[in-house]
Amino acid sequence: ASFLPSLPPLGFIEQTFTCFPFLFCFTFTLLLNFFRKGCRPFWDAVVCWPHAGIGDTVHRGCPAVLSLFRNNTGAVSRNCTAGGWSRPFPPYHIACSVDDDIPEVRVTEESYFATVRLIYTVGYSLSLVVLAVAVLILLLFRRLRCARNFIHIQLFIAFILKSTAVFIKDATLFSSDDINHCTLSTFACKASVVFCHYCVMANFFWLLVEALYLNSLLLSSFSHSRRCLWGFSLLGWGVPVLFITLWIGSRLYFEDTECWDINENSPYWWIIKGPIVVSIAVNFMLFMNIVRILIQKLNPRLIQFNNSSQYRRLTKSTLLLIPLFGTHYMFFNFLPDYFSINLRLCFELCLGSFQGLLVAILYCFLNQEVSTSHTTQTYILTY
Repeated sequence: ASFLPSLPPLGFIEQTFTCFPFLFCFTFTLLLNFFRKGCRPFWDAVVCWPHAGIGDTVHRGCPAVLSLFRNNTGAVSRNCTAGGWSRPFPPYHIACSVDDDIPEVRVTEESYFATVRLIYTVGYSLSLVVLAVAVLILLLFRRLRCARNFIHIQLFIAFILKSTAVFIKDATLFSSDDINHCTLSTFACKASVVFCHYCVMANFFWLLVEALYLNSLLLSSFSHSRRCLWGFSLLGWGVPVLFITLWIGSRLYFEDTECWDINENSPYWWIIKGPIVVSIAVNFMLFMNIVRILIQKLNPRLIQFNNSSQYRRLTKSTLLLIPLFGTHYMFFNFLPDYFSINLRLCFELCLGSFQGLLVAILYCFLNQEVSTSHTTQTYILTY
């Protein structure tokens, strides 16, 4: 009996079984980190290559940007070896149908995007200045303070914020050509992307408010009280906050990669894109309804002679303003993001950057009430 090993005390056994899950978790973490060693993600100035284990082969499709100059559906691959990433195979100029003279193609692409960036920078700059002047005019003249101009001012501010957000995003993400967009993941760049998405979304919703308000004016179905203006403000500024917050939470917990600026093949992008698509579709239906109402009211047999000039003036202004309510976005509203990228860039960046300028001119500088108030104010100051 003396040769039998003595059993450890019961407390020691309980402590061992209590600590076993922690030891297992620690060992599993070490093994996971060991097997995760491989090729780190990197940006090769064409596409972003994700993390891969040794021996893995990663396939990446040709970047969509090359479809601006060539129609291609090829793919490029790299092997992850103990010494790092291998060279791409087949080479980009073969897989993506790019000419052998890569520098010439790169110069063409850089020239194209530099031109696009120059155009939308000029457009947003002009819009920013003109919109700021328009807001000051509508705020200075007491006679212009009404529900209609209140909504105009909110729309102007939304355009101003959108222009500012684009400049902030460009300064943060594209300040240098040496920035590695595959590994860049700072609070500043994520905040700039979030702010830009919110301003764009708020801009679309205030365009929707303008269309809703114009429909209500034509229908004369209700009076626009202060409560109604609060509802419009909640729709224009508050609803985008809800969707942006949901999108931030989804990116933080499920897809916290890069600067949140790459949304290709991301299901969470529809948290932002979905409401915008719906607002554009509703805006288009409201536009068609406005045209229908105006056609009925402009029929000489259905209106009085005294109201004819009023409706004709309203029709003229409406036909100029409604296409600016985002109606032109219907061309690409229900198409995938990769469809006709060159036309999409021209519409959404180049032409879209001048949208605020046109809205300010039509809503403020060509507004007869503004001209009358300015003339009256000038007369009072002179005499």
